[in-house]
Amino acid sequence: MGKKTLVVLIGPTAVGKTDLSISIAKALNAPIVSSDSRQIYKEMRIGTAVPEPEQLAAVPHYFIGSRSIQESYTAGRYEFDAVEVIENLFKEVDYVILSGGSGLYIDAVCLGIDAIPATNSETREMLIQRLKNEGLDVLTDWLKRLDIDSYSTIDLNNHQRVIRALEVCIISGVPYSTLRKNFEKTRSFNIVKIGLQRDREELYQRINRRVDVMMEDGLLEEARSLYQFRDLNALNTVGYRELFDYFDGKTSLQEAVDLIKRNSRRYAKRQITWFNRYNDITWFSPNDFDAIMEYIAATSKI
Repeated sequence: MGKKTLVVLIGPTAVGKTDLSISIAKALNAPIVSSDSRQIYKEMRIGTAVPEPEQLAAVPHYFIGSRSIQESYTAGRYEFDAVEVIENLFKEVDYVILSGGSGLYIDAVCLGIDAIPATNSETREMLIQRLKNEGLDVLTDWLKRLDIDSYSTIDLNNHQRVIRALEVCIISGVPYSTLRKNFEKTRSFNIVKIGLQRDREELYQRINRRVDVMMEDGLLEEARSLYQFRDLNALNTVGYRELFDYFDGKTSLQEAVDLIKRNSRRYAKRQITWFNRYNDITWFSPNDFDAIMEYIAATSKI
């Protein structure tokens, strides 16, 4: 018998990963490991589109609601935890599904996190002061000059990620993005990457509808309950920061909802840009279940 197979479902927000991952998992008798960097937080259920209870009950899921927003959790830690879980699961099953839209978490499992310089307090303080005095646009423009790849792929509204990327560029003297491409770690399992895509207008309509459903399901109340924690990195996230601005009186509720939709569409565009860097992803419509299953069978090495 050959290597066990990790089936990686990749795609932008709202493309349809959750439903398809459960269908594939049932067909393969496989558990699902989430690679969503926000669904991991138990306090952020509605705004991160956590699968419904019946979906979670249908197939074993890992890394859904398993951490608190008050914990510091990094992609490097996720790599260690997720690979350990996957390897343990492969003692019992032939297939595991890795599903989610966080490119850095997917890379952590498939490629490994490179050795990136540690935080430098002086450099970070300088960047924080520039953020306070000159604004985020100055920092993002600086990042664009130093590292166009990071500028094109990270969330430019997340000041902590912008500062971290700039910090690494300044400390190392090379673009942050290049440090993440130095080597790939060898895994004990086969990896099959399946990308999910839809027509752009269809995807954007699904994103807009998802936001409406989130609001109907109580996102406003969830965000209000988390307002006191707004400075935590976990909550510097689309869907929450716009409502925090509403609570602060900076926007109306309708403006906040419209901004969530717009920023979610922009996030989807960045996700697609990230995934398009790789040539080892085979793309399908989420509706092509039979074709996807045939592809998994043809590429598995079991």
